[in-house]
Formats: sequence, C-alpha cells, structure tokens
Amino acid sequence: MIYAGILAGGIGSRMGNVPLPKQFLDLDGKPIIVHTVEKFILTNEIDQIYIAVPKNWMQHTIDVLKKYHLDKERITVLSGGENRNETIMNIIRHIETTRAIEEDDLLITHDAVRPFLTRRIIKENIDNGLKYGAVDTVIPAIDTIITSTNNEYISEVPVRSEMYQGQTPQTFNISLLKESYSQLSESEKEILTDACKILVVLNKKVKIVEGELFNIKITTPYDLKVANSILTGGIAHD
Repeated sequence: MIYAGILAGGIGSRMGNVPLPKQFLDLDGKPIIVHTVEKFILTNEIDQIYIAVPKNWMQHTIDVLKKYHLDKERITVLSGGENRNETIMNIIRHIETTRAIEEDDLLITHDAVRPFLTRRIIKENIDNGLKYGAVDTVIPAIDTIITSTNNEYISEVPVRSEMYQGQTPQTFNISLLKESYSQLSESEKEILTDACKILVVLNKKVKIVEGELFNIKITTPYDLKVANSILTGGIAHD
C-alpha cells in the first residue's frame, strides 16, 4: 500500500497577523491546502491520504474539503503531533488501527504549504521509495552556503557543488522509518526535526530526487505573493 501524509500542523507564526493558519489562506481563490490535496487526489497510485492538522482545526479542515468536493473516502483528517516527526508517527499509528503494516508499505510525507509539487516528483518519490526505502526531494544550492556556530562569524564555507536545499515530499518505507525512530533517545527526538535525518544519523542511506525551484514552501507574506505569481504565470503547470 502507498499512503500520503500531508503535514499541516503549523499555525503560521511567520505569516504575521492573519486569522487562519497559513495552510488555509487563500491562493488564487481557494485555500493553499486544497491545491496540495488535489495533487495527491490525482495520483492514482496512492491508496490513502492522511491530512494531519492542529486538533482545533480538524473540523475546519473537514468543512474545507467538503466545500471543494474533496471529502473522499481516500482522505482521513487527523490530529498532528507536537512536532513534525511526531505528526508523521501519529499518521503511522492511525494506519496501524486500520490494517497491519506490510513489508513494502510506503508513506509519502509532504508539506501542506508546498502546493506546486508535480506528478513527476510524486512518481519519482514512489519509484525510488519502493527501490531504496527512503527518499528526499532536493534542489542544488544556487547561492554559496555558509555556516556559523555563533551567529556572528563564518565558521565554514562548504563546497557549493555538494550543497542541496531540502524540499518535500520525503518518502519512507513505513517499517524502516518506524524502526529507526524507535532507536532514537528522547533528546535526539527533540533535535532531529527532519525525518530524513533520523535515517542519516543511523547511517542508513537516503536516495535523493530532484525537486523544482517553484516547489516553494509558503511561510511568509512574501512567499504568498510569489506563489500567486507562479500560478498566474503558469510556471508550475506539470
């Protein structure tokens, strides 16, 4: 079975003074999350779609899906966890209440506020997930990256050709991710906020697939303006 987990647990503090979490803000006439869900609905390989949202926004999410005719049997709305990885684990635990996890079961995780993912990206995540067990979507770094351990001075300038910017989807063999997460200490669980890093610190390989420059994460008012420009300009047509 192939599952999708749409992660919509944030409240959008960087979006400023807005009445709704960022995933429910309007993008070209409908909420951002609706654009994202539609991409997964159109992917027939995905058997079930789970949308994890803040507990207080579950009913609102259900109402939004119904308004845009996305209240399908393939979709389940559930409560997110305290952080990204706990939200993913909540999804896995919910799956386990419906059926046993099988050896080849995959979970494709994706930010609800990345509405411009393409069919190609989803397909490559599925194909590589089945083959390698763990996948991250990335794009090559365009700018020079610097690191600073004290937020004042440059500590290191890594080789740019070896640098990538992480996006989503991130795709995992469910059994592999669950087993790896269980090996972490509580302190590690607090600091390892990226699901792929769970595997990396345990020396397990994560395959990379190429994303798209326009597969942006909408977290600020500026991002929302860029997203509207992408739509009106037709840049993100798959």
